[in-house]
Amino acid sequence: MAGSPTARRRRLSIELKKLREKSSLTCAQVGEALDWSGSKVNRMETGSGRVQPSDIDALCRFYGTSDELREFLKALARQAKVRGWWQEHGAGVPEWFNIYIGLEQDASTFRQYQSEVVPGLMQTEAYASELHRAGGHMPAEDTARAVRVRMERQTLLRRPDAPDAWFIVNEGSLRHVIGDRALMREQLERLLETAALPSVTLQVLPFDAGTYPATGSFTMLGFPAPEDPDVVYRDGITDAVYLEGEHHVREYTRAFDGLRAAALSPQRSALLIESIVKDYAQ
Repeated sequence: MAGSPTARRRRLSIELKKLREKSSLTCAQVGEALDWSGSKVNRMETGSGRVQPSDIDALCRFYGTSDELREFLKALARQAKVRGWWQEHGAGVPEWFNIYIGLEQDASTFRQYQSEVVPGLMQTEAYASELHRAGGHMPAEDTARAVRVRMERQTLLRRPDAPDAWFIVNEGSLRHVIGDRALMREQLERLLETAALPSVTLQVLPFDAGTYPATGSFTMLGFPAPEDPDVVYRDGITDAVYLEGEHHVREYTRAFDGLRAAALSPQRSALLIESIVKDYAQ
């Protein structure tokens, strides 16, 4: 069963939608049969509303499912209500980012391109603090919470079941001085340290890479259960976009493969980072 509350809620939504589509019914038709609104059925299938075990009982009786499937779905509904560790930090984690962290915790593959800054899972505390302070949209207390969450998220790369993580960073993110040169030297040393982990691959997209897919930063998450489709994630200052359709995943996979082909090899990337570290030491 999926590990995080977010992943459980997503898996439940997927299973409920599959049951309805197998019955060739619309949300409105299911709602009418159960004396619910069609919008309630839709919210249950999109994960935008709480699903009670009693709702699962009613749906499973209507669809004629097995007892085993009914109990499995009820367990998902109960466990989806559990709060994730990151939600204990309150306003330090925006609601739209809560969803991402929950998915990230359950991912088995991780593909990320960063065009402007060092990836969050590789940032030092000092670097992350500078970025959050520059944003200026959080009180100091919430900024400190946000940084603590980011530091704790990084432990997933060191877990025994760490996801297969592949990062591509634009050279500009390495040469853009955040804080001061000493902070950047420490940050790039952390980058090399994290890249040495067995589950991590790091490539640098150099300034002279030529033409490559112009996409902006994005992350692709894959999951161990074949029933759970990949997710493409892109965020902004106040919100985020989650893309799950086959077309979106296919096109972002193609873009990532193009970036990977244009970037330096992991070995040459490490040499470039080491040379920039020396520059910052002067």
